[in-house]
Amino acid sequence: MLEKITFGKTRLKVSRIAFGGIPIMRLTKTDGIKLVKQVIDMGINFIDTAHLYGDSEEKIGEAIQGMPREELVIATKSAALDKETFLQQLDTSLKRLRTHYIDIFQMHGISSDESMEKVMGPMGAMQGLTQAIEEGKVRHPGFSSHNLSITKKMMLTGEFHALQVPFNFVDKEAADEIIPLAQKMNLGFICMKPLGGGLLDDANLCIRYLMQFTGIVPDPGIERIEELREIIEIVENPRPLLETEKVIIDEIRKEMGNSWCHRCDYCQPCTQGIPISLVLVTESIVKRMSSNVAVPFLTPAMEKADSCTECRECVERCPYDLDIPKLLKQYRTAWEGYAKTKQWSS
Repeated sequence: MLEKITFGKTRLKVSRIAFGGIPIMRLTKTDGIKLVKQVIDMGINFIDTAHLYGDSEEKIGEAIQGMPREELVIATKSAALDKETFLQQLDTSLKRLRTHYIDIFQMHGISSDESMEKVMGPMGAMQGLTQAIEEGKVRHPGFSSHNLSITKKMMLTGEFHALQVPFNFVDKEAADEIIPLAQKMNLGFICMKPLGGGLLDDANLCIRYLMQFTGIVPDPGIERIEELREIIEIVENPRPLLETEKVIIDEIRKEMGNSWCHRCDYCQPCTQGIPISLVLVTESIVKRMSSNVAVPFLTPAMEKADSCTECRECVERCPYDLDIPKLLKQYRTAWEGYAKTKQWSS
């Protein structure tokens, strides 16, 4: 059975890895429910999903019926910025998940000063989250973000018990300040995109890299039971990275470095209003989401990408020196093929 750890100040006992609920959107209802049950049977009691993830909440809700609710830790999210919409989405999530309470309810994707000001301001989502906790619908407040400077600001408000940010051996910056700060503040740390959102193929290297950091909980999106067995085997039998493996990781970082968007959004604002980071993570999204969700979600952004004037202001602001106009063209071309065939070819 998987080791359980205490998840920060929540005091919840959670499995050493969580189950990420995005990929089950791609499965049939029957297969999705079956997979969630298998995940729990194999010792994972921590399940993370979101209001935005298609029918993920519904499949999870069906799967957990008849199970001891107090033994499970259910986390979900709402991207609503205002109190009213936040509470509406919370109630929808409760119905879909078929539960009376959510263990950790997260504000979804707070990655700019503007979104932070809205959720934390008058009649913002934070007021809704506080009300939900008072009413017993939510046990612990959390948030997710792709911007580490905003993440730090959110943490320092003192309002949260848990956070979720990208962390893997390419997106490694959280190790510098965010993870130590989370440990100091005793906040639960959910590791988003431990396999790089499906772009890093070697689960062995990815998970063993993360196991070096105490207290964090990787949240891999799992679509097949074989993937889960492999990851559990790695977690249950941890071993340090060899020097040769560290060299391989460095080589992968260099290889991915010219195209890997970290979603920090320092490139913004775009003079043409292009949601640059969304376009540049298209491959990760289509590999994890069902096409009936991915296509309507991404189409407006991909159409906007056509308006790039190659002013290169974004390139000057990008801390990773990405050739953003070139990448926008590449992803736009690949998207045209995906929209026709529902198969991604980069």
